[in-house]
Amino acid sequence: MSLHTKSRFGLKILGICTRRLLNYRYASQCSGGEIDSEVLNEMEDGYKRLAASDSKSLLKKHLTQEIFDKLKSKTTPHFKSTLLHCINSGLCNHDSGVGVYAPDPEAYTVFADLFDPLIEDYHKGFCKTAKHPEASYGQGSDFENLDPEGKYIVSTRVRCGRSIKGFPFNPCLTEFEYHELQCLISSALNNLCGEHKGKFYPLTGMDPAVQKQLIDDHFLFKEGDRFLAAAGASRFWPTGRGIFHNEAKTFLVWCNEEDHMRIISMEKGGDLGKVYDRMIAGVEALAEQLDFSRDERLGNLTFCPTNLGTSIRASVHIKLPNLTKNPKDLQKLADEYNLQVRGTHGEHSEAKGGVHDISNLRRMGLTEQETIKEMHDGIRALIAAEGKTK
Repeated sequence: MSLHTKSRFGLKILGICTRRLLNYRYASQCSGGEIDSEVLNEMEDGYKRLAASDSKSLLKKHLTQEIFDKLKSKTTPHFKSTLLHCINSGLCNHDSGVGVYAPDPEAYTVFADLFDPLIEDYHKGFCKTAKHPEASYGQGSDFENLDPEGKYIVSTRVRCGRSIKGFPFNPCLTEFEYHELQCLISSALNNLCGEHKGKFYPLTGMDPAVQKQLIDDHFLFKEGDRFLAAAGASRFWPTGRGIFHNEAKTFLVWCNEEDHMRIISMEKGGDLGKVYDRMIAGVEALAEQLDFSRDERLGNLTFCPTNLGTSIRASVHIKLPNLTKNPKDLQKLADEYNLQVRGTHGEHSEAKGGVHDISNLRRMGLTEQETIKEMHDGIRALIAAEGKTK
């Protein structure tokens, strides 16, 4: 039996989650077996409040009373996750867009009556019988620089999520497993060479000067997101968390922020193909050392169901001052190419100076190469429209 298998079945969760959103009974279900009456009552009360709310979340839309009653007493076979682990974020935050997370890989099967329709809704028709294709990356050279003169695109970023096979996701990781994952991931990262060579910085005991620099570079993720906290993603913070970057600071990996790994490639300008190639080379190098969790139907397994499939989010910061004055035209083009439009600093922020964060929306039912092509075609169309719009 491997070390992480021993730790999973031999250790109990040690911490107490921040109460207001989570409590010990909720967290302890991962190491328990049965759901006690207090937890069931908590789920019942939370569901009633959600049903009576004006929430527009996908959780409220798809968690009918019938499905709730069918799933509320189930647990996953090995990790003993409950429905409460899946829905607590949406129960606590009625303003969630989705409101559902997977506490372990098995949850997608055990709670399929909730996840399947939600996945189909978010991923635009990826139905219960659909199967995500095998990985096919193509080449970055297939995608020319979208803005060689630098008139529109400020920066380009491509990231993907990866989980390590044999481990649950955040809500069910023990403190020991957080340490174990950090050790496995940092060891693999420290073996990277060439342009990916860099250094891993654990959050625990981080040098203040290093921390300040990472914050100034907009690299350092932080605790405090209420949606993730309610989903159980902030337990034992900052244990097991860390950041890796290469010497040029164009390749970055987050350890145990939301997924076990967030692998990120980025640079100034609009050379999407170059940025994409760097990310793929990093993913493939890490896959030689780490066993990633993948499902035959759903693709790469991630904590949030919105990131399944390719798990790729390609984005650009792009100056669109003319289209900003015509938001309906901007949104129409975005919808045509399955793009997501956000403000300069992400969701719910303003587009300062007409600078938007534009990213691909679809991640399931298409290959990695097709994902990037859809994004590439959409950004080209936006640039063309921006040049014509006054």
